[in-house]
Amino acid sequence: MRSIWNGAISFGLVSIPIKLVNATESHSISFRQIHAEDNGRIRYRKVCELDDREVSQAEIGKGYEDADGTVIPITDEDLTHLPIPTARTIEIVAFVPADRIDPLQMGPAYYLAASGDPAAKPYTLLREALKRSNKVAVAKYALRGRERLGMLRVVGDAITMHGLLWPDEVRAPEGVAPDASVTVRDKELDLADALMDTLGEVDLEDLHDEYREALEEVIAAKAAGEALPEAPEPAAGGKVLDLMAALEKSVHAARESRGGETAAASASAKQAEVSPIARRRSTPKETGGKKSTSTTAKKAAAKKTAAPTKSTSKAAQGTKKTTAGKTTAGKTAAAKTTAAKTSKSTSKATSKSTSKTASEATAKTAAKKTPAKKATSRKRSA
Repeated sequence: MRSIWNGAISFGLVSIPIKLVNATESHSISFRQIHAEDNGRIRYRKVCELDDREVSQAEIGKGYEDADGTVIPITDEDLTHLPIPTARTIEIVAFVPADRIDPLQMGPAYYLAASGDPAAKPYTLLREALKRSNKVAVAKYALRGRERLGMLRVVGDAITMHGLLWPDEVRAPEGVAPDASVTVRDKELDLADALMDTLGEVDLEDLHDEYREALEEVIAAKAAGEALPEAPEPAAGGKVLDLMAALEKSVHAARESRGGETAAASASAKQAEVSPIARRRSTPKETGGKKSTSTTAKKAAAKKTAAPTKSTSKAAQGTKKTTAGKTTAGKTAAAKTTAAKTSKSTSKATSKSTSKTASEATAKTAAKKTPAKKATSRKRSA
């Protein structure tokens, strides 16, 4: 950034060489004056009245016009001999709390950049002293032909100077406030407080110049030969007949607006958490799959005891399908373990059912054979 003034900060007996740099810039769109009939540029030419010719910037100097019309030329060399200490110095005169400075006095802001390595140490000393004291420095300096008042404060790691108006340059607010005496009720104050709380705070970084953006859109459309954007309908205005009703409507509208923003934030948060929730629920589903598989296998084995091998293979196939449908490709090992456990439980159930059926058949056969033996023995004894 280009410096606009070179000098030093006078901090008691400490001198800090600095450069003055603009801390702000304007992004507003500027227009040229043109001739409406043919779009020709309207220019202001600097013409010498005595020579009646246009002169360049290099030929232009400063001069003071006296009351009788006499012009006294003043050169830059003459300005270096001003009998004041602030000609090339920002002289700190006091350190005060920041709230002592009226915001109405605040003017343009500048960064004070350390000029060279020798300025690093005293510059850092002043910066840290301002930080620790939680105060600002009031200073006097000369810039652009006049002595000015300034306020030095710390912004980040830099010292910033705000130009201040002299106290007598701030006009008193006479005739600005309403003349009639107005009484505000406590309920109205309560609603006003509720509206303030509902609107809450704002991050200044989120604010931007919407007027400039709209103006750029109009210029772009005009340059491209396209239709100009439609202006939105102005908000319905009118006289405030009932202040309480207006406050209540404002609070309700603000709460609805904040509620919509909160709901949108909650919805986006839920969408962001869909995948983690699905992963957490995958484990219980697999456990349920194991139980349902074993239960199905047991029922199949109980109903189809005569064909244990066939029911076992069907249950195993059903188990494999269920496990394959509920298990992802990345969990092959878990699927094999589940299938192995299911096959083992199925084989146990099948073996129990088979042994039970075999014992029942043996008992029935023995019961049938026993009466025949008794009848034979009776015949022989007869």
